[in-house]
Amino acid sequence: MEKQTIFVSNRLAVRGDRAAEGLTFIPSVGGLATGLSSVSTGARPPLWVGWSGLAEEDLSSDEQDRVRRELRAKHSAVAVPVSRHDLELFYSGFCNDTIWPLFHYFPTYTEYLPETWEAYRDVNQRFFEVLAAEMEPDATVWVHDYQLMLLPGLIREHFPDAETGFFLHIPFPSFEMFRLLPAREEILQGLLGADLVGFHTYDYARHFLSSVRRLLGHDHSMGMIRASNRVVKVDVFPMGIDWERFSGAESLPEVQAVQETVASQYGGRKLILSVDRLDYSKGIPTRICAFRRLLERHPERAGTVVLLIIVSPSRESVPRYMELKREVDELVSDINGRWSALDWNPIHYQYQTAGFQELNALYRQADVLLVTPLRDGMNLIAKEYIAARNDGQGVLVLSETAGAARELSEAIQVNPSDLDEIADAMDAALDQTPELQARNMGAMRDRVRRFTVQYWAQDFLEKLQGMRAIQATQQARPLDAAAKAEVEQRWRAASKILLFLDYDGTLVQLQRHPDDARPDEPLLELLHSLNGLEGVSLVLASGRDRSNLERWFGAEHLLLGAGHGAWIREEDGNWHAASVQSPDWKDAIRPILQRMVDRTPGASMEEKDFSLAWHYRNSEPELATVRMAELRETLITLTNNLELSVLDGNRVLEVKPAHVHKGRIVHHFLEHIPSDMVVAIGDDATDEYMFQALPPQAISIKVGVGTTVAEYSIPGVEQVRQFLHALCESRC
Repeated sequence: MEKQTIFVSNRLAVRGDRAAEGLTFIPSVGGLATGLSSVSTGARPPLWVGWSGLAEEDLSSDEQDRVRRELRAKHSAVAVPVSRHDLELFYSGFCNDTIWPLFHYFPTYTEYLPETWEAYRDVNQRFFEVLAAEMEPDATVWVHDYQLMLLPGLIREHFPDAETGFFLHIPFPSFEMFRLLPAREEILQGLLGADLVGFHTYDYARHFLSSVRRLLGHDHSMGMIRASNRVVKVDVFPMGIDWERFSGAESLPEVQAVQETVASQYGGRKLILSVDRLDYSKGIPTRICAFRRLLERHPERAGTVVLLIIVSPSRESVPRYMELKREVDELVSDINGRWSALDWNPIHYQYQTAGFQELNALYRQADVLLVTPLRDGMNLIAKEYIAARNDGQGVLVLSETAGAARELSEAIQVNPSDLDEIADAMDAALDQTPELQARNMGAMRDRVRRFTVQYWAQDFLEKLQGMRAIQATQQARPLDAAAKAEVEQRWRAASKILLFLDYDGTLVQLQRHPDDARPDEPLLELLHSLNGLEGVSLVLASGRDRSNLERWFGAEHLLLGAGHGAWIREEDGNWHAASVQSPDWKDAIRPILQRMVDRTPGASMEEKDFSLAWHYRNSEPELATVRMAELRETLITLTNNLELSVLDGNRVLEVKPAHVHKGRIVHHFLEHIPSDMVVAIGDDATDEYMFQALPPQAISIKVGVGTTVAEYSIPGVEQVRQFLHALCESRC
């Protein structure tokens, strides 16, 4: 049977409307609806989950039934009920008054209200409940945009076998912006419920990876985040447009008629076109002021050029948008009042939404398209203009802070806050030769033609469907209920058991300061119970110094391995050191580590009996990554001929004798303690030596994700403790 595919977005691909003849459903012509409608999923059509556009209380019970039936039968869609109260707190509140301004770098416009955050959580939960009623356990689910950032986490919690993708259609801000959000960790955790998280540009992906590392502590490699017991892929998918729709519109009679009207109206004058929704992120006032600057600096342009501004109404009842509308009106009025002649107005201003035919005709007639948002996730207007210009002419003036700027390098790119630069760009664009226009437009058209919205959708889903194979190579078999039952059965049947446990990251959470990771009372009770089981020999195999372990566990009479095997404590409580060379090598390495500590705020050096460690858990992550690579290269070069090894731990780089590792702890106790069952649990690269030293029938368990030789994986410390409690109870 074919797998189920579900698309989830705030709005469905059709919009409910109440007309004179009753309820109607109008298909969306937006890029998302177009792209997803093209996705091929075999004989089984995708299901779309989202809001219908009709407030819940505006529908009678009969109408609600009709909406459900018609959406299901005619549009393969399921509506999520949304009330007017939800629209006020969830959509207008948290989505548009918190996320939108903050993610577009307008922190002073951002509101932080507990009630809107609670509404956001509630509506995401409601979307999940509707989705869950439709989902099959292994479905492919693609969640869209900033309104539903908690949904992937809810899906992962209840449907762990589903393939879940998420795509953000707006910018993801830098860490310095994102950290201002009170709910920042919960939002990141929600997004990391997805297997694949997509963004328009590399910058947005980089900002997301940085925030995940700084706020949640999850490292990444080549866009792969190791989170909990899974690997999450972060990748870039620049969204395109429906090329055929825009490039093929010139043959439509409606487009031809509008184009003739535009040509007669602006004939003999250069036309600069600006098309935007009313929003402070679009930089409309700055754009108008830049046009005024053009006329001031180049008075010879008067009478020869017209700026046509089309502004689509948006949130007209919101005070900030009302003020923006008033500012735009006054600027246009002032410029036209100062510069107009009997036969010429410098700015033609339309405060209305332009239809497809009108817009396409204007694209074909405009000499320059002016796209200068202060911040924009992608901006498809620029790509639509390029697709419509089948004549290969026209010039695009584009903000460098729009996502599309990464793909359209042939455009004249400008700083959207620099009036002089925008004015100069318009002047240059008006004088650009037909040959240069053809060359630049040809290169951009080739690119936009290849990377359409259909390509974007198919590419994302193919990458999502390939994530299972990638995850399989990055992690061991999950220690699920069946695996636990199998281990418990062997545990009960065995007469003599050796249990090797790492400490940091396995039995206790990693802490910013190592001394803060002392064992709590429940852990001490658990270890005491395990060590007291008949036939069970418990070994703590840690990278910590022996003084640490002696202080914390000396009274427990545990078997201990300290310093990655440099020291071993027997049943009689006596410590025995590994046979190693003189520690004189430390004198050469210590100054290097100390110098790197001085150069890396938050880093520290730890000296153990047989090793030196450079800790960088408390350092700024990006700087620490650079310093670590530099230090590793230096240390490897120095230690090549010294029988020393450089070991990568969890945010620690350690230099130690090459033969001192946790495998030595395993070998020692296997030789001295008879056993018919061996179990080892550890979380980082240092524990791989322990896993490699185990006998063939041993049970090895990796905590978290990552490439490992261990047989099983388990999500984290809490699950390890629960598992050990279960083992303890099964043998009592």
